[in-house]
Amino acid sequence: MSAVIKATGIRRSFGEMPVLCGLSISVGEGEFVAITGRSGSGKSTLLGILGTLDRDFQGSLSISGTDTATLEGEALAGLRREKLGFIFQDFHLLPNLTALENVLLPAVFSGRDMEPVEREATELLNRLGVRIDATPSRFLSRGERQRVAAARALAGKPQVLLADEPTASLDEASEDILFDLLDAMRKEKGFALVAVVHTRSVLERADQVLDLREGVLHDEGIHA
Repeated sequence: MSAVIKATGIRRSFGEMPVLCGLSISVGEGEFVAITGRSGSGKSTLLGILGTLDRDFQGSLSISGTDTATLEGEALAGLRREKLGFIFQDFHLLPNLTALENVLLPAVFSGRDMEPVEREATELLNRLGVRIDATPSRFLSRGERQRVAAARALAGKPQVLLADEPTASLDEASEDILFDLLDAMRKEKGFALVAVVHTRSVLERADQVLDLREGVLHDEGIHA
């Protein structure tokens, strides 16, 4: 299995405080890697580095074989747009746009051909059980809003989906629905999933469970 993300010797400090202390991680094609750890251990910081959103670190990071240190500006933005998808704790949806319009928004700004993107977005929302004309401000539950955020991330057909505690504000039933759908689509479309999660039922789905302690990732075993 080839690695779509390979990070080696990652170090990150904030002022005099070290947060990540030379950790390494490899994520294979189609693999689900779960990252867990106590609050403040640096999980979101690590995800930001893997997603090329935080570049103020030491060590090496390659995505789909490309050394990200060699990229700047539009080249880096292009890699992020073409290879990565993001789901955050906060949904970051525009409240008065429809579900479909929210999913299409990144494609609008990237200048892509909208017709195939709209077909893909509509199919994703239908599979995720969300009305395409519903708006977050009035007609969507928290679980449905998170599914819209997932559809937005998947509409770009990423090779890696990065999710930072995507179910932190959801109840257990909504969490199971979201991960059932992500699991099915990951196996169908072949993208890798790297998610910060804590729930035992979700951790048991993962191919790797990595516990971040004292700036280092500890392999908790393969579960899937």
